[in-house]
Amino acid sequence: MKLVTYLQNGKEQVGLLEGETVRPLPYDSMNALIETAAVKKLPSQAGESVPLDAVRLLAPIPRPRQDVVCLGMNYHDHLKEAAQYDAAAFTKEKPVAVYFSKRVTEAVPPEGIIPSHRDLVRRLDYEVELAIVIGKTAKDVKPEEAGDYIFGYTVLNDVSARLLQTEHKQWYFGKSLDGFTPMGPCLVTADEFAYPPVLDISAKVNGELRQSSNTGNLINSITDVLVELTRGMTLLPGTIIATGTPAGVGMGFDPPKFLKPGDVVECTIQGIGTLRSRVE
Repeated sequence: MKLVTYLQNGKEQVGLLEGETVRPLPYDSMNALIETAAVKKLPSQAGESVPLDAVRLLAPIPRPRQDVVCLGMNYHDHLKEAAQYDAAAFTKEKPVAVYFSKRVTEAVPPEGIIPSHRDLVRRLDYEVELAIVIGKTAKDVKPEEAGDYIFGYTVLNDVSARLLQTEHKQWYFGKSLDGFTPMGPCLVTADEFAYPPVLDISAKVNGELRQSSNTGNLINSITDVLVELTRGMTLLPGTIIATGTPAGVGMGFDPPKFLKPGDVVECTIQGIGTLRSRVE
């Protein structure tokens, strides 16, 4: 299933995306739908379909209940380009996962705006990522059961202010400015893919292909991440985990190709769709 959150007549609703139509579902929010699915099957009843062009899509989970958990430098090619840009900030001394969190007051919807924060940001960058959404309370997850804890997948653009990120020697501020988390266009339930998902992932800026890889190239797999994190913390239904970005981000070019007002970023993952945003 492809699930969406959308706005119709000023009302926020959850629905089932069926081609060029949306069928409303009886839930107050995507988080409520996920929590219901964790304890029982979702009801099959739905409302009358409406044309997709008659509604405005929002991010699948517009207001995450907790910070997004992110993986840094989780593709070998991106690890290399990041170290070339700033060895002090991005060199990994050990082959372990790099975790950080990203504050999201409200996720940017499909066709939404990435604010450039010109008074604060000088090096604005993009990162296409596969985001997983946890479907049930996860603690001490066993490797063979990891896939059972995933509700679905979406596309996330981990927008980054590189100078803030490197100046502060940690990444929270430079990753968490308002408007720095475009997400969507939909949330695809896990049963639509084999586990682990092996999907083409790419990003374009103004039509130029910048990033192109496959989620099968993750250094730390989804299973590795769920097993490691849940040894010491509980992941609740609706938790979002961004799994990292491949090479081709703006800082990886010589000279760098950072974003500027007017640029259009398109992040695409096979089987999920394209998340399009414009910089202002």
